[in-house]
Amino acid sequence: MNPTIFSSIINSYLPEPQAALLNGIIFGIPLRSSKVFYQQLQIVGLLHLVVLSGMNITILAHIVDLFINTFAKKIRLIITIGCIIGFTLFVGPKPPIVRAAIMGSLTYIAVLYGRKSTALVSLLVSVLVIAIAKPEWIKTISFQLSTGATCGIILFGKSKQPESGSKLKQIIHTIKNDLQTTLSASVFTVPIIFIYFKQISLISPLANILVSPLIAPLMIFGFATSVLGKICWFLGLPTAYICYGLLTYMIFVIDILSKIPGVFLQF
Repeated sequence: MNPTIFSSIINSYLPEPQAALLNGIIFGIPLRSSKVFYQQLQIVGLLHLVVLSGMNITILAHIVDLFINTFAKKIRLIITIGCIIGFTLFVGPKPPIVRAAIMGSLTYIAVLYGRKSTALVSLLVSVLVIAIAKPEWIKTISFQLSTGATCGIILFGKSKQPESGSKLKQIIHTIKNDLQTTLSASVFTVPIIFIYFKQISLISPLANILVSPLIAPLMIFGFATSVLGKICWFLGLPTAYICYGLLTYMIFVIDILSKIPGVFLQF
């Protein structure tokens, strides 16, 4: 099945650039709606939002596990792995997605057989598999960025569990954790971006903190909109309104941050 079938449904609900942004987030369809909006994403360091990556696989696995958490453990793991493989085939076998799918499947298979799974080992094995099966993918920028971000998060993104305390302390911990994850992903991606594009976004950590919590809800409501809309246009209308609100907030944040002087350096 071609994802453009569902992207056309999203286009029927949402204006631009909301439609293009949502199609990029859930289907990885290249952003073609506006050159200005593309440049704004570039300035604030959020171009990864419209490129399918390991983040999509991770969110998908968590979403699936959330809906089937009452199932037996082995059934849950088998269904989750099946959904990962199905999603990869549906959107097309792109280097970052395949790498993330292999890594995610290895992790779940290890759990299925009662083995301990080390994230770094799973990452190295997934890279090795691709290096053998598709060596040309190793040279692609998207693969290098996805692998670098994952490696950074594994090595530096771990955070201690929040101690019991007030809501304010929990909120502060969440913000710190998001910032740590963003900065950890940047450890290896910033040098890669600089080498290939000779540019640096200084506002990227803040931009990611402000919009990253919305990616999972947008994937859920975006998929719901496309599937329900395929059945009957009016069924997808309520979730389409939710997507419109979340996307409009994201576009507002991107627009404001991109206008701050000195946040984007190009050499």
